[in-house]
Amino acid sequence: MALDWLPRDNETKDHALLGHEHFGTEAPSVIFEKRPVTDPQGKQVPGLYSAWIILNNPKQYNSYTTEMVKGIIAGFQRASGDRTVTTVVFTAMGDKAFCTGGNTEEYASYYARRPNEYGEYMDLFNAMVDGILNCKKPVICRVNGMRVGGGQEIGMATDITVTSDMAVFGQAGPKHGSAPDGGSTDFLPWMLNMEDAMYNCISCEPWSAYKMKSKNLITKVVPVLKSKDGEWVRNPLVRTDAYVDDGELVYGEPVAADKVQAAKDLIGQCTTDFSRLDAEVNALVWKFTNLFPQCLIKSIDGIRGKKKFFWDQMKLANRHWLAANMNHEAYLGFTAFNNKKATGKDVIDFIKFRQLVAEGAVFDDNFAEQVLAKPKS
Repeated sequence: MALDWLPRDNETKDHALLGHEHFGTEAPSVIFEKRPVTDPQGKQVPGLYSAWIILNNPKQYNSYTTEMVKGIIAGFQRASGDRTVTTVVFTAMGDKAFCTGGNTEEYASYYARRPNEYGEYMDLFNAMVDGILNCKKPVICRVNGMRVGGGQEIGMATDITVTSDMAVFGQAGPKHGSAPDGGSTDFLPWMLNMEDAMYNCISCEPWSAYKMKSKNLITKVVPVLKSKDGEWVRNPLVRTDAYVDDGELVYGEPVAADKVQAAKDLIGQCTTDFSRLDAEVNALVWKFTNLFPQCLIKSIDGIRGKKKFFWDQMKLANRHWLAANMNHEAYLGFTAFNNKKATGKDVIDFIKFRQLVAEGAVFDDNFAEQVLAKPKS
């Protein structure tokens, strides 16, 4: 060749910033796996993979500890720079929860009343959300159970959501001493209409997967329950038989109170099977694999940019407020939630709290003692 004389370095570069030191297999941890891409017939494609970033803390509903946040950052950085990876799948262990947000035990026992420390933690949290939004591969959120609180926030940072129909979605901050400023106040108005975004953000009500699908927050909902006869059973706790009943929108809403026990009994007779969920994930991986990679990520980043705009505008101001709040309402909220086994209550006495505020009471230990529930005798 005419240009063979030009000096060239042809040794492949390693662009990974972090190694595997932040991954693990024992809970609480983040598992990082590369799984071969498979075609529609199930045949493995040589040399191409999906990267699976798996939250592994099922006993605490896959809430993320500080070390797990580092694992998520490392996982997305590694997957983003891996030439063999076509798609990232973000999911969790078990069948109860994708993620319920930050680890409340850690929040209550360490970060409460240590605002500087929580500010340092929020720097990691922000880097985690940035890592998802900046990943140079499409990111699928495979929701295997409830996605609430901070779990909803990191889930909404992904590109496509495929979910178990047993999952619920929502926020919990105003009920437990925080604000959903880890992404929800930025993302929800893009993904829902403004009024739904407002209500979902502040009501602390969990919404079903079917309701979220009808409101266009997520892409695909699939059943995961199987009867003894091997038939798929859609979530019996949720209305999917009709869209309107007596003039009210009912699709995705809870069944009537007198039908709840029968629904729970039916769930108890079923087994959980994620094969349809995984089939939908694999179909998306195959779809993404059969697209021009640079055209694909440019298209994705064009959509992500709208979420990133407001996230980038607010993330630092929110970081400072969330840190300061660890000396105030967050201290009470996380303490109440973390000690619910001892007290029987997971929230403070909100009426007493407001009465003390109305009196101009000093926020001190005496204030806290009056609003926190007492241990059961």
